[in-house]
Amino acid sequence: MIRLVIMGAALIFASNAAHARQTGAPNEAIMGVWANPSGSVRVRIEECGTKLCGVVVYANEKAKADAAKAGTDVLIGINLFREFDRYGRNKWRGKVLVPDLDRTVGGELKPISADTLQVHGCMFGHVGCKNQKWTRVSN
Repeated sequence: MIRLVIMGAALIFASNAAHARQTGAPNEAIMGVWANPSGSVRVRIEECGTKLCGVVVYANEKAKADAAKAGTDVLIGINLFREFDRYGRNKWRGKVLVPDLDRTVGGELKPISADTLQVHGCMFGHVGCKNQKWTRVSN
């Protein structure tokens, strides 16, 4: 009987520990360095106060030139993803800077897998929308 109680307690503890890992640090699912589909830009998603942001840590020469033409002189170090808050089960909403257009649009981040992040943004409401799949890269 005691053995049964101990096994039951162990199962409850393991279940609660797994739940705590899933809910205790929800931002960890998208934190890290991500590359856009062409590999021309890499962004490090990190906590910025109570929200998440994505700082450009790498940009190739073409990406830098395209951003400069639109008015973003320095691309490295700029917050591409801004003021992202978690909503729903596994989604974040905030603002996305589109440097080659020099515009900020509403955006959504949603992990598809441990190494794939869907980035969605729209110019006006639900018009002029674009989806991209970004890939996690090592720091």
